[in-house]
Amino acid sequence: MKEQVIERLIRYAKIDTESNPESLTTPSTEKQFDLLNVLKTELEEIGLTEVTLDENGYLFATLPANTDKEVPTIGFLAHVDTSPDFSGKNVKPRRIDNYDGGDIQLNDELTMSPGYFPNLNNYVGQTLITTDGTTLLGADDKAGIAEIVTAMEYLVQHPEIKHGKLRVAFTPDEEIGRGPHKFDVKAFGADYAYTMDGGPLGELQFESFNAAGVKVTTRGTSVHPGSAKGKMVNAITLAIKFQNSMPVDAVPEKTEGYEGFIHLMSFNGHIEEAKLSYIIRDHDREKFEAKKAHFLEVEKMVKEKFGEDAITVEIEDQYYNMREKIEPVKEIVDIAYKAMENLEISPIVEPVRGGTDGSQLSYMGLPTPNIFAGGENMHGKFEFVSGETMEKASQVILEIVQLFEAQGK
Repeated sequence: MKEQVIERLIRYAKIDTESNPESLTTPSTEKQFDLLNVLKTELEEIGLTEVTLDENGYLFATLPANTDKEVPTIGFLAHVDTSPDFSGKNVKPRRIDNYDGGDIQLNDELTMSPGYFPNLNNYVGQTLITTDGTTLLGADDKAGIAEIVTAMEYLVQHPEIKHGKLRVAFTPDEEIGRGPHKFDVKAFGADYAYTMDGGPLGELQFESFNAAGVKVTTRGTSVHPGSAKGKMVNAITLAIKFQNSMPVDAVPEKTEGYEGFIHLMSFNGHIEEAKLSYIIRDHDREKFEAKKAHFLEVEKMVKEKFGEDAITVEIEDQYYNMREKIEPVKEIVDIAYKAMENLEISPIVEPVRGGTDGSQLSYMGLPTPNIFAGGENMHGKFEFVSGETMEKASQVILEIVQLFEAQGK
């Protein structure tokens, strides 16, 4: 199984599927269909049924039940797009067998060292797939895709493994927060689902951030600087004052675990107008609402001093903590936990400090925890994944479906 999942990841990683947050289409980039069409053919060839790919880039498929028991329909999901944070074009995956624990020469100029990336120490003796140092790898989430396809193929080839009806979904635009926006939960028809989109071995997540995006626009008046006294209003200066009113320590580089943050993503402008883009994240709903309220309080103060037209703050909620929707059916987390224990994997239950399609899907009526897919150092040139971890992720899928079947009536 390890060789199958590695071969798939390497093949998928070479297909450019980078998403684009500036695009208004779904999927945001047409090239995501390049991988989706490959996957559609592959799912049909390995024996899945009801394989459909719609115009928005949602690929669904079914592995029919082979048990007489009443068993919930379980879905497994992964996303085809890669992050726009770093280039996903012309990816050249490198395979390192029996990693010796030393520095990894990605190319003539770039080295990945366990001194800087101590997580490499967890993979001595394993097979690593890395970048060539010029692109990301795309294990987020092509590793998850490879794990799901490999598990489904194994189940087709081993009908002695009993399971209920299984559904597979490969989706677009997760990296830009739009993965579930046109996901047809009713058509998918699963009772519960799991995203194979986590990080290192053992990750199991059913809590996510509450999330919002904020766009701030400041407006000024441009006057020749030689005669500007008492007349000029500098939108850039207003924007800087606004940013300086944000909490100093509630930023990504100073937070971890359950600590929320306010993250300035971009800042650009000129004297007449400046624009700032933020994201707000917090697991606690009250603290999340307080962070949003702080933006509005600062907006009010700027308007009182410089006028109503001086600033506009637009806040848009993106998703909420999926724990609220998963706790009532916590048995789906318990089954994944048990599946890992059965495979001698130590489960690491921790909150998601990032986006996951499960957050939105859970509020759309499909409770969806997140399971490790194996990627490390994601969204950059130092990204890598272990073949052994990907194999174990496929095995977790197999164990989950058997545990659900064993509980059937």
